[in-house]
Amino acid sequence: MLNAKWLDTFTTLCEVEHFTRTAELLGMTQPGVSQHLHKLASQVGKPLISKDGKSFTLTPAGEAVLAVGLARRQQERELQDVIQVDDPDAGEISIGCSGSFAMWIYPHLLDRMKHAPELVINVTAAPHQSIVTSVLDGKFDLGVVSESIDHPRLEAIEFAREELCLIVPQSFAGQTVDLDLLNALGFVAHPDGYAYADDLFSLNFPKEYKGADRLRVRTFVNQIGQIPIPVAQGLGYTILPKSGVDAFAGKEDLAIIPLSKRRYQDLWLISRKGRSEIARVAALSEFVSRAATALT
Repeated sequence: MLNAKWLDTFTTLCEVEHFTRTAELLGMTQPGVSQHLHKLASQVGKPLISKDGKSFTLTPAGEAVLAVGLARRQQERELQDVIQVDDPDAGEISIGCSGSFAMWIYPHLLDRMKHAPELVINVTAAPHQSIVTSVLDGKFDLGVVSESIDHPRLEAIEFAREELCLIVPQSFAGQTVDLDLLNALGFVAHPDGYAYADDLFSLNFPKEYKGADRLRVRTFVNQIGQIPIPVAQGLGYTILPKSGVDAFAGKEDLAIIPLSKRRYQDLWLISRKGRSEIARVAALSEFVSRAATALT
């Protein structure tokens, strides 16, 4: 049997990927973390990590031990779910979603927590595939994704539609825009922006649009909350889901241009099969679905 304490330290180290932060998180010293790692490696009989300066990679043995650590955490969490009172307003729950949806939904979740003092809600902004993987691994109880997931261990429920919006400075409100005007203004690019552009512009400017790589980029930013800022200051345009616009504090300085052909993303709530029967998971799923009707 692997030592539970050493295994927990190793699993945390793999998640955090930093010895000092792992020590701080676990209330240990950095030498203590290293000691647990060496003891676990001795118990396994093979090195678990390969160091490269301050970073490290897992050996095949380390990957196998990490899988055991993650599985044990999931088993312990499922045990807690079974033995604790199944109260929709108590316990811990985690949800993963896109950055724009996280910004929009978080104030709503805070209101939910105000009415349920014993409920702990953790929100993580993550890319699509990471959300799916984390729901499968049990890291997230719920995930919000923009496409249906067909997986034998997952449940997926379509709960809302969200429009992709062409966002320009408020001074452009009411104007008819074309690609020449937009290129003169410049694109405020972001990690999802190029795919959004291909989706929305191919639909509305099928003859003129030559691909996102041909757009004139004015600036690039990967922090979702900062993407609308240069647009609000008149420095460019961007494309975001409606949640990213609604969550922006200075949205009065933005204008959404209504294009002739509108593009929507379907939003899906995903969870591991069986977890939706837990009261707090079912209650939060219903709460998110109700709140998201405002995005339609």
